[in-house]
Amino acid sequence: MRNTSGGFARKISLSVVAVATAGLLLAGCSGNNGGSSNDGGSNGSNSGDANSVTFIPKSLGNKYFEASDKGAKAGADELKMAFTEAGPTATGSADQVPFIQTAIQTGQKAIAIAANDPAAVCNDLTQAQNQGVKVVAFDTDTDCRDVFVNQATVDGIAEGLVKLVADHLGADGGKIAIESGGANAANLNAWVDAIQALLKKDHPNIVVAKIAYGDDDDQKSYQAAQGLMQSIPDLKAIIAPDTVAVKEAAHYLSDTKEFQGKVWVTGLGLPSEMKDYVDSGIVEKFGLWNPEDLGYLASYAADALVKGEITGKEGDKFTAGKLGEYTVGKDGEIVLGPMFVFDKSNVGDFSF
Repeated sequence: MRNTSGGFARKISLSVVAVATAGLLLAGCSGNNGGSSNDGGSNGSNSGDANSVTFIPKSLGNKYFEASDKGAKAGADELKMAFTEAGPTATGSADQVPFIQTAIQTGQKAIAIAANDPAAVCNDLTQAQNQGVKVVAFDTDTDCRDVFVNQATVDGIAEGLVKLVADHLGADGGKIAIESGGANAANLNAWVDAIQALLKKDHPNIVVAKIAYGDDDDQKSYQAAQGLMQSIPDLKAIIAPDTVAVKEAAHYLSDTKEFQGKVWVTGLGLPSEMKDYVDSGIVEKFGLWNPEDLGYLASYAADALVKGEITGKEGDKFTAGKLGEYTVGKDGEIVLGPMFVFDKSNVGDFSF
């Protein structure tokens, strides 16, 4: 697997390896702070830059995107690509639109965006493309882009998380719930759908009793976990394919002895946020990828697009610095790598 100083070594295959390393399932350690959700402002590059990119995370203040944007800036710095981080503090459908417009108006050569609502940003991203701006979707996809830098395949995420729960529950199975982030997040919805389909196909003894959403907000996610545990009799487990959701499900479980030992929580989390819960035994295992590598790869993809090294066509190849060579797959998808499982033996080994 890749190490934390230079990304996870690409020695493991791109299939899920007992749930192998993932980009996390977080926003602004880069040193360039974006604008607020109501002013559309940004810091960094302008139309005078030969090569420039604006990264628009789902929201500022989200640790997952702090990590991914840190990696993005590192990649941009290697490429001598002017870097801007700009984004909203909320995750509403249209909250990212002002930052897309600012990127267009300041002459950015590329935009990399993790869309809160893929449809809501499409008109503005299309406008950017029509003006020659290259668009990279990362973390979550949208139709209006040149390439999509994906953390891991949808099937890989589903297989990894389902395996964790199925191994824990065993032949008896039981009722579980899914706690996701934003209800309009395309990547989260794809994972939820794939998890449900895989359970129905391979583990009919495991029944999804309810799906809840925490909107990538700590308090809402905590309350969503509380509602699931209190409202579903005989709940055996929660799968939370969202870093805020899994953290807050673990948080609620740690606060509530009533459910400890009864409800098993797993999902996609950040080791820095999950370590205490793992060390205390509240959470046994969870998965993710390296979000810094995700942002780093997105910067290299943006640079390759701007320079004409790739167009988004299947089979296009480019080199992404320390991560090595990547090939553009079907529909312009570039896959970072497989999901990785964290537990007591390794959760303290990672910095993100």
